[in-house]
Amino acid sequence: MKKLILGFIALLSSHLVVAQPYSIVIKGGHVIDPHNQIDEVMDIAISNGKISRVDKNIDPKGAVQIVNANGLIVAPGLIDMHTHVFFGTNLDQTYSNGPNALPPDGFTFRNGVTTVVDAGCSGWRDFPTFKKQTVDRSQTRVLAMLNIVGSGMRGGKFEQNVDDMDAQLTADMAKQYPEQIVGVKLAHYNGYNWTPTERAVEAGKLANLPVMIDFGGSTPTLPLETLLTKHLRAGDIYTHCFGQLKSREPILDVTTNQIKPFVWEAKRKGILFDVGYGGVSFAFSQAIPALKSGFYPTTISTDIHTGSMNNSMKDLLNVMSKFIAMGMTLKQVIEATTWSPALAIHRPELGSLSVGSEADVAILNVRGGTFEVRDTGYFGFFDYTGYKIEGKQKLECEMTIRKGKIVYDLNGIASPVVVTQTPRS
Repeated sequence: MKKLILGFIALLSSHLVVAQPYSIVIKGGHVIDPHNQIDEVMDIAISNGKISRVDKNIDPKGAVQIVNANGLIVAPGLIDMHTHVFFGTNLDQTYSNGPNALPPDGFTFRNGVTTVVDAGCSGWRDFPTFKKQTVDRSQTRVLAMLNIVGSGMRGGKFEQNVDDMDAQLTADMAKQYPEQIVGVKLAHYNGYNWTPTERAVEAGKLANLPVMIDFGGSTPTLPLETLLTKHLRAGDIYTHCFGQLKSREPILDVTTNQIKPFVWEAKRKGILFDVGYGGVSFAFSQAIPALKSGFYPTTISTDIHTGSMNNSMKDLLNVMSKFIAMGMTLKQVIEATTWSPALAIHRPELGSLSVGSEADVAILNVRGGTFEVRDTGYFGFFDYTGYKIEGKQKLECEMTIRKGKIVYDLNGIASPVVVTQTPRS
C-alpha cells in the first residue's frame, strides 16, 4: 500500500511539473535564428529564464505573459561586439572611467541588444574597477576586450606608451576573469611601429584569446598586408574594416573599387572583419563597392560612444539598416549581430534561440517602403562624409527580453503589461 501511495505521489508530481505555466509565450512572430537555421513563423516559450520550447503552435494557456509578435521579427538578443562602456567621472580619462564612454543599460535594450563587448576601455591595471562599477552593476551582459595598454583608453600619451603594453600582465588578468574577458584589444596607437601589434598578439596567444585590432594611424601608413598576413591569426578581428582615412590603409582600392587580393586571402585564412562603425571609421566609399563585390563583414558593430551615437552611426539597428540598404538580407544582418559575434568571442552559448539557452530575445519591427521625411520626401542613411543613400527598410525594436524577463516594451505588446521599477539606491 505504501509503495502504491508513493508511486501515486511521484506520478502526480511529474504531472505538476509538466503543467507549470510558461513565464512568457511569444506568439506568431517570424523567427530568424541563423544558428538553428530557422527562418519562419514560430512560437517561443520561456520558463525559468531559459528558452524552453520553439514550435509552430504553443498553447499559451496559463502563461504569465503572452507577447503578440504578429508581423514582427523574433531574433536572438543582439550582440554589439565593439562598444565603449567604461563610463566614469574622471574627466581627463576619455574612455577609461571617463566621460566619452556610456552606461550600457542606457542604450542597449531599446535596440534589442542584450550583450555588449567593451572594446579595450580598460587594461590590466584598471579592469577590476571596470568590473565593479559597470560589469557587475549592469542588466546588460557586459564582456570585455582587455586593452594591451595597462591603463586602457586614457587618451593621449597613455595610449602611445609602448612600455605600458605588457603581454604577460594582460594575459594574467584575462585568465583571472575568464567569464568576462573575451579578447585583447589594440587601439589608437599612432606611429610606424609593429611592437604594439606584436605585444597584443602575444597576449592573445598567452591567454588563448582572439585579438581585435584598431589599426591606429601612421605616416607613412603601416602596410595592411603585413598586418593581415604576417601578424594576425585565424580568429583575430580586424575592426573598422570599412574605414577610409589617410592615416591607415583601407581594404578596398578606391581607384578600382576592388577589394585588395590579400584581404580576400586573409578572409579565407580565417581573419574576421568587424564593422566597428564609430565616428569616422565607416565610409560608404568603402562599404558599397565591397558589398557589391561580395565582401560582407563577419560582424556588424557600432563602436558606440558619446560622439558616434549622435552622428551618422546612431545605434546598432541603424547600422544594420544601412547594411540592408546596401544589399545584405535581413537574415544576414541578424547573423552578423547574433551567431557570428558569439563565435568570434568564443561564446557559443550566446547568439541563438536554442532550447535551454538563456532567454535573450530581440523582437524587431521592419518598417517597409520608402520613408517619407519632412522636407526631403524620403528616408536617408548617411556617413560622416555627408554621402547619403536611400533606404527602403528600417529596423526598430519593439521588445527586448533579457534572462527571461521583459526589459523593454515599446508599444505594450505583452499581455499583461508588467512594468518593472528599478529601486532607487
